[in-house]
Amino acid sequence: MTERLTVALWATNLAVPVTGIDAWVAAVDRQMAAAKAQGADLLLMPEYAAEQWLSFAPADLPPEGEIAWMAEQAPAALAGLEPLARKHDLALLAGTMPMERERPTANSPPHVNRAWLLLPDGRAIAQDKLCLTPGEQSPAGWNLATGDRIEIVAWRGLRLAVVICLDIEMPALATRLAPCDLDLVLVPSMTEKLSGYSRVFSCAKARAVELMSTVCAVGCIGKAAASKPRLSNTSGAAVYLPCEEILGHTGVFADLPATDRAEGAGPMLVARDIPVGLVRQMRHGQAEVWPGAWRADHVRLIEAPTATKAAS
Repeated sequence: MTERLTVALWATNLAVPVTGIDAWVAAVDRQMAAAKAQGADLLLMPEYAAEQWLSFAPADLPPEGEIAWMAEQAPAALAGLEPLARKHDLALLAGTMPMERERPTANSPPHVNRAWLLLPDGRAIAQDKLCLTPGEQSPAGWNLATGDRIEIVAWRGLRLAVVICLDIEMPALATRLAPCDLDLVLVPSMTEKLSGYSRVFSCAKARAVELMSTVCAVGCIGKAAASKPRLSNTSGAAVYLPCEEILGHTGVFADLPATDRAEGAGPMLVARDIPVGLVRQMRHGQAEVWPGAWRADHVRLIEAPTATKAAS
């Protein structure tokens, strides 16, 4: 059972243009090699890292057509990425990419925002985003469908889950995950503003406390070099632990501060020797005060009397 884990978090710079899917896969290949050379066991990429593909999209592609166009490129991208996990003996969370749903219905959009966890043992595990932003829901925007499940993945004696961007902000999901004995939660994100980054990363830190688990979050930086003006993205990377004395008190194991511009491929945070085994011990009974997967089903919610009723 793994006791320590080294995770590389690549805050991808979307402003770097690529000439095609092969060039994009080659860039990921280089980052995986760099991460492996620094001792990483896993490389985590951001939500919508695939937006970099828009640098070679047709010039007349309208915003409402971007998701369908990226979904057309996704199978080739996935096919190019799948051998890399075995090649580098390195797990890869390849950010997210739009993909066609397996069983589309007439009453909902045909595409989802899907993360892919590619493992050296050959497994390719999909995770769809569960809660969408207004732009992701808009028929005049990206018009995506939601997922309806969380995959709990066993890997190297660890239990992990992928929770995509806005999903990490949902307390109801954290309540569902609390009994799952998770060692690791991976959070690929994309946030335009510092406020969005702050929501996602603050909630990621809170989930580390609530789940008594390690939470790794990373976002993309800048804007795709597309033919049309685009909004920029602000983010960074962080690894959060529960706020326990033995784990360093603050809950921050490693972090890169948020920024809206980067040089080259974008910064990569290598968080070495994350004490996942020690966190597991905390979760299994050694934490200072954590009550376990506590539920509030027994708590009644009542309306307090108004001032007028109280006076009478």
